[in-house]
Amino acid sequence: MTAVDVIFIDDDPQVLEAYSETLELEQFKVASSRDAAGALAGITGESASVVLTDVRMPSRDGFDVLELVKTIDEEIPVVLITGHGDVPMALRALRAGAWDFLEKPADPVLLVETIRRGLNHRRLVLENRRLRVAVDGQGDWERRIIGHADATVAMRRALMRLADLDTDVLIVGETGTGKEVAARALHDFGARAKHPFVAVNCGAIPETMLETELFGHEPGAFTGARDRRIGKIEYANRGTLFLDEIESMTAAAQVRLLRVLQERKLERLGSNKEIPVDLRVVTATKTPLADLVRQGRFREDLSYRLDVARVVLPPLRERHGDIALLFRHFVDQAARRYDRPVRDIDARTLQQLGQKEWPGNIRELRNAAERYALAIDDVADPAPATPFAPTGGSLEEQMDAHEAAIIASTLASFGGRIGETAGALGISRKTLYLKMKKLGLSQEAAASPGS
Repeated sequence: MTAVDVIFIDDDPQVLEAYSETLELEQFKVASSRDAAGALAGITGESASVVLTDVRMPSRDGFDVLELVKTIDEEIPVVLITGHGDVPMALRALRAGAWDFLEKPADPVLLVETIRRGLNHRRLVLENRRLRVAVDGQGDWERRIIGHADATVAMRRALMRLADLDTDVLIVGETGTGKEVAARALHDFGARAKHPFVAVNCGAIPETMLETELFGHEPGAFTGARDRRIGKIEYANRGTLFLDEIESMTAAAQVRLLRVLQERKLERLGSNKEIPVDLRVVTATKTPLADLVRQGRFREDLSYRLDVARVVLPPLRERHGDIALLFRHFVDQAARRYDRPVRDIDARTLQQLGQKEWPGNIRELRNAAERYALAIDDVADPAPATPFAPTGGSLEEQMDAHEAAIIASTLASFGGRIGETAGALGISRKTLYLKMKKLGLSQEAAASPGS
């Protein structure tokens, strides 16, 4: 079946022609039919379509169509339309899972808006599914280093080539680009995976503690050293030592680390005994070591030892095509961690994801995804609250004026789109329409600048 936007079923040929023409004038692709079975023959779970169906038909009524479509895919929008509508029928339709319920003769503007909202919803459903499949259907490396952007593919290939080599590696990247994730991937997919992965953030340890943290100490090595301490380097024996923010390491610690790298031996503070260590050293920096050497902040000989093999992690602004995929992954991850329902990513959020600069890179994106998953806030900046000033008149008149201002402001922030406005206000579309009618508001006026 050729891809269509609307599958329209009605036993009245005049209605079929009139409504199809209305929708086609709005650039929708419409497949119209008087036969429900034939119309639905090609619909699948991959169809990006809305089903518009009459309720009362001689062979199969609209509720039968709704039930059949739901067996194919629960999330295909089905709009029921009838010339014999009443409140009980509308409630029955919505409880059965209909996307919306319209009465004939349908207002063309309302019909077009309903179909457009249904299509946007369907496309978002399919996009969210695609993003989940893109994450879940990948191999081990693709699940660890997520993304398909050219810069991501090049980075992943570089890490894959180095994983089975036992050489030391320097990882260079801006803050938040995932340097520890890359280091763990090198360890987990390498020959040392069964042995310890020991991570040390050199910038987070006080200078006075860094050497004992890395090299350990013997009892009495300094005031307060009552017991022997095994340092991080010794603890990483046979595994991987990851030194993050290596540029923060003190000059004294740099000297001792250089000897470990050269000799693969260490001495605990307060001891003269050399202890052999067998380990891979992975270091990370946000500033190229060559720049630090020129500034006199880092030993040149140590930089050569660390920079045997180098992997540069691209910032998120160079991985633009991965942003939605990563956001979907982090939203699902947060939902599992906090035992919350998984939120779909709406159109406004997808738009905002692509517009933001993300100076904090993946770390900032992950934080935004967690807040989104927990419904703490959205990626988009919320619309400013509408201030309320007394306008005079009765209490009911002032409340109506305040309600009108809130609805008009929310409509404007969503470009006049009824469905998204109703969702933001926490009311049904029908309730919103009734309130707009009562308050004399129109979509066009609310969506226009300065309204």
